[in-house]
Formats: sequence, C-alpha cells, structure tokens
Amino acid sequence: MADSKVVVPESVLKKIKREEEWALAKKQEAEAAKKKSVETRKLIFKRAEQYAKEYAQKDNELIRMFSCVCVTDSFLLCLYKAIFNGVFLKVNKATINMLRRVETYVTYGYPNLKSVRELIYKRGYGKLNHQRIALTDNSIVAEGLGKHEIICVEDLIHEIMTVGPHFKEANNFLWPFQLKAPLGGLEKKRNHYVEGGDAGNRENFINELVRRMN
Repeated sequence: MADSKVVVPESVLKKIKREEEWALAKKQEAEAAKKKSVETRKLIFKRAEQYAKEYAQKDNELIRMFSCVCVTDSFLLCLYKAIFNGVFLKVNKATINMLRRVETYVTYGYPNLKSVRELIYKRGYGKLNHQRIALTDNSIVAEGLGKHEIICVEDLIHEIMTVGPHFKEANNFLWPFQLKAPLGGLEKKRNHYVEGGDAGNRENFINELVRRMN
C-alpha cells in the first residue's frame, strides 16, 4: 500500500510559525500592559492617599498663597477668550507687578484645594500635539507630563496646588479654563473689589467666585 503522508510546503510551515510567534508576542504584550496598568493604578491610589495626608497636615492658608486664579475680560495673561477665562499663576515679583498693571481688567486671588480640584476635574483640558483634549482619563495626563512623574489627575492637582518643581510644565499643559458667567452676575467690573466692584485682588474670596463660575 502506498504511503499517503501529506507533505506540507515549507512556505506554509514558515507562515504558521510566524503566526504562532506573533500570537505569542501579542499575548505577552497584553499581559505586560495589564500588569503595568495594575501597578500604575496601585501607584496612583498610593499617591492620592499620600496627597490627602499632606493636605490635611499642611495649613491651607499657607498652601494657597503660592498660586492664583485669574478671570479676565481682556487678552492678557495668556487668556485666549475675551471674557470669563481663568489660569493659574505662580506668585512672584514679576507676576505681582504684571497683575497690578492690569488690575482693572482682571480679578484674581488665592485658590484653595477645593477650587483647584474642581476646576481641573470639571473644566480641565490638556494640550497634546497642539490639540485641546478633555482630561477624561489619567492616560492623557501621563502622555503629556509622564516624563515629569505626573501620571494622573491627582498628580496634576498636587503639582499646581503646591507649586511643585514642575509647576511650569504642568501649568503649560493645562488649557486656560473656560468658565461661565457668574451666577448672580457681576457688580461693577472696572471698580476694585474692595470698593464693591469686581476687579483686582480678592484674596481667598476668589474661591466664592470660582464656585459661581464653575
């Protein structure tokens, strides 16, 4: 009886081998990505706990003096719309001098943790490849700021709130906040806040305005 063994062409065998290798590589890549995702989630959770303890231990009256929110109806301070935009600024001599020069066109003050967190979570957009991207996922923050060890939204909030070593990069990553008209309206826009108007330094009262505009 003749041998009926089928001979598989070498090209087919090579193709099968390649497909098996690709499948194995894909499986290993998926397992590595899953492992990394779990480790990243654990790290984010650990950092969030650490930040919560840090905020609780520190005096917020001291923390809030390091940054400020500006709302404007001018084309100043890197604010792109004509009205109701906000940004964070690091308080230094140059910033203070600049704010004094434009005081009749902006209002500003010292945001607390609640304001910073609500602005970033509710109104936060990041810059990726010159595009305005909503901060709907930690991966967006990681893509834009991962090289600075800022890998999640809570890292971003912490960097802004404490004016950390990469405040500049974190702040540049954030798109100016597009706020709504304040609930209850404004008083006298060109009058200083201490005179019953809306312009100038509100100090910690900026937080009340942020609530009405967020």
